Amino acid sequence: MPRIRLDLAYDGGGFAGWAAQPGLRTCQSELERALTTIAREPVRVTVAGRTDAGVHASGQVAHADVPQALAQDLDAHAPRLARRISRLAAPEGDLVVLGAARAPEGFDARFSAVSRSYRYRIVASPASDPLERRTAAHVPQSLDVDAMQRTAEALVGLRDFAAFCKPREGATTIRELRAFTWQQEGALLTAALTADAFCHSMVRALVAACVRVGEGRLGLAEAAALLDERRRSPLTGLMPAHGLTLVAVGYPPDDLLAQQAERARARRSASDLDA
Repeated sequence: MPRIRLDLAYDGGGFAGWAAQPGLRTCQSELERALTTIAREPVRVTVAGRTDAGVHASGQVAHADVPQALAQDLDAHAPRLARRISRLAAPEGDLVVLGAARAPEGFDARFSAVSRSYRYRIVASPASDPLERRTAAHVPQSLDVDAMQRTAEALVGLRDFAAFCKPREGATTIRELRAFTWQQEGALLTAALTADAFCHSMVRALVAACVRVGEGRLGLAEAAALLDERRRSPLTGLMPAHGLTLVAVGYPPDDLLAQQAERARARRSASDLDA
């Protein structure tokens, strides 16, 4: 069956996460329902990174294997079909198909990916900002952003992030954190993180550890030492889901997609890519 690539954005506040769950509204279940309606046969969707309940996305990527007729309709009327999927999946407008196209040979939304990038936003102020309440966490005090940046830099690299991950049986916690930076504009602090992949709750735990350093509750050396732990640490904490957004998924050139997917399956066949 032809494979299509879907580029997605969604407001996670109205969804119980990405993954389909009985009786709950999730991104996967609504998207699959829409595609099944259009294709007139069951369609399954595979995503680059499964986001938790409340987490947003502006650059999520998924793929689906669809009947030939739907792929041909996509070839002829891609923007129209993308709008139709969006309307059927989320009449409320909180999930949008930004783009739809035939996937290149060998493309797998999950296993062909070579990087995921997230953003986390915090309003650090005695009073919360009602205009940011859906997309930024509130910390009711100023934070030492320089100390938070030093902490972020100490965590970058190919490491075992077990202290920052919710345990999943059989899942590796070794990840390559390639970039972790903080920027401040007034009371708004924004973290930008890129890794080859993130294990379950890893981004929110990394950000929480930096916030604890910024509050003076955790020392830089203590935060860096967490990398020596081999199980989830209570020292990291966990930031609220609504401050987190998946902003981009990176892929290699088309001629390397299948090769990358084969390597990733062999390396992380039991791993999760939840953030």
